[in-house]
Amino acid sequence: MNTEPLDMTVIVLTFNETRHIRRCIENVRTFARRVCVVDCYSTDDTCAQAAAAGAEVVQHTWEKNQARQFNWALANIPITTPWILRLDADEYLTDELIAELRQKLSGMPEDVSGIVFKRRHLFFGQWVKRGVYPVKLLRLFRTGQGICEPRWMDEHIQLSQGRAVEFEHDFVDHNLNTIGAWTQKHNGYAIREAVEMLAIELGDLTEPGPSSDNERLSGQALKKRRMKQKYAKASLFLRSFVYFVYRYVIRLGFLDGKAGFLWHFLQGWWYRTLVDATIFEIKKACGTDKRKIVAYIRENYGMDCGLK
Repeated sequence: MNTEPLDMTVIVLTFNETRHIRRCIENVRTFARRVCVVDCYSTDDTCAQAAAAGAEVVQHTWEKNQARQFNWALANIPITTPWILRLDADEYLTDELIAELRQKLSGMPEDVSGIVFKRRHLFFGQWVKRGVYPVKLLRLFRTGQGICEPRWMDEHIQLSQGRAVEFEHDFVDHNLNTIGAWTQKHNGYAIREAVEMLAIELGDLTEPGPSSDNERLSGQALKKRRMKQKYAKASLFLRSFVYFVYRYVIRLGFLDGKAGFLWHFLQGWWYRTLVDATIFEIKKACGTDKRKIVAYIRENYGMDCGLK
């Protein structure tokens, strides 16, 4: 089998990812020519682990959201490879996807500028096969032809030209942190998600950059965005329960046992209810006055989502 590195640069954003970073880098070093870690001044040994595993490490102050941080990397890291792969520290590619890349990438038509992969979630070490799988994400794109859309949450890669194609095999999201760390992380996500939902309902007040051009998204990303807009118009609290039932019952999530229950309950119901509770809190204090909402979020959550 050909083991020559593929002509791509992998960009990984990190902060205190010592549990994951070596696994991630060792995985991509088996097929990618270059790995760049953009770290926002971790306080653990993430940078040392990354360098020891063979990555280039650049430190940059956190840009307050993933999109800005990733776009800073695109603008400031000299990239000479024709392809760029975006990967999180707790993600890695399956052997089947690596083989598919080796087989197909060099012969990709010139009008193909993005490649969509299927994401596989492991929770408590178990692949949760039902409920939401497969989530399809555009993660590989031609250099100079993709950028991360400026959003607080649920950001996707947008192509400036060309089209996207979908590969057959998976990459894996497998977080090794404790359930306490997982819930703490999602507690932080909740305010950002609430801001997104309020922006959909009340009008644009929250985007961390220029408005996103949805038509430049890949097919499933655009479908997901439209579903989110419908979800934002549904009743608080009822919508999170219905979403859980859809995943756990209709999409047969219950067949994945205890890990499946915990994944769909925590990520599909608990987290979504927490988002709704945050929206309820904000509206109770501010009504629908956008300027009051912006001031409240700034004062109570330390997040500047100022009106444009």
